[in-house]
Amino acid sequence: MKILGILNITSDSFSDGGKYLEPGAAIAHAQALAQSGADIIDIGAASSRPDAQAVAPQVEITRLQAVVPELKAKAKAKGLSLSIDSFAIEVQRWALAQGVDYLNDIHGFPDAALYPELAKSQAKLIVMHMVQPTGVAVRTDVPSAEIFGRITCFFDSRIDALTQAGIARDRLILDPGMGQFLGTDMENSLIVLRRLPELKARYGLPLLISLSRKGFLRKLTGRPVTEAGAASLAAELFAEAQGVDYIRTHAPGPLKDGVNVLKTIGKSR
Repeated sequence: MKILGILNITSDSFSDGGKYLEPGAAIAHAQALAQSGADIIDIGAASSRPDAQAVAPQVEITRLQAVVPELKAKAKAKGLSLSIDSFAIEVQRWALAQGVDYLNDIHGFPDAALYPELAKSQAKLIVMHMVQPTGVAVRTDVPSAEIFGRITCFFDSRIDALTQAGIARDRLILDPGMGQFLGTDMENSLIVLRRLPELKARYGLPLLISLSRKGFLRKLTGRPVTEAGAASLAAELFAEAQGVDYIRTHAPGPLKDGVNVLKTIGKSR
């Protein structure tokens, strides 16, 4: 299992907006994420939470340009990988030109105009499902009885489109979404967590889950963002036990420690 450390170089991300907007702070935090156990630094320059401010693609690129070249050099020396989290096609094109290792799109790469460039690249693609087809998350009521079917229909269609365009299937990583990306009902996220093995069996592709500090966990526990670490870790360890291949988190250290402890306990003497 690989850990993606979240680096938000944004002004309004729900848990740490503005904290790492200054390039020096962003680079230092990326190094801290790596030292605590992240295998991949997932960098986002525009928030996708509900009510997030619109960020022009050129602003995203300017923010990324201030940190990616230095982080790329440091990552190469330490065996780390870089991921760019953006649904803007202009930003994705820029990221491909930088030779990043992963592209992470909350809409799962809906724009076929980019497919020829994706096919020529070597980047792995994090194909995420969300209930809205465009833009940032919007608070949407989705019946819990429908959520799993919506996810499988989305992946069936998107995997077919991407592979038909010449993108190797083994470059795809599937993210079913969590929290507001699945609608307002927290049961939707719980259903997906319980059914992760079904997604793994259906597609035979790596799965990624992003649970860290999500609103449904805060609602479940009655904790604010600043106290959501324990709930996040519990959900992440559950997901790892269901066979997920990637976990995206604000706190790589506790996750890595927790996985190591559980694996050690489970070893026969």
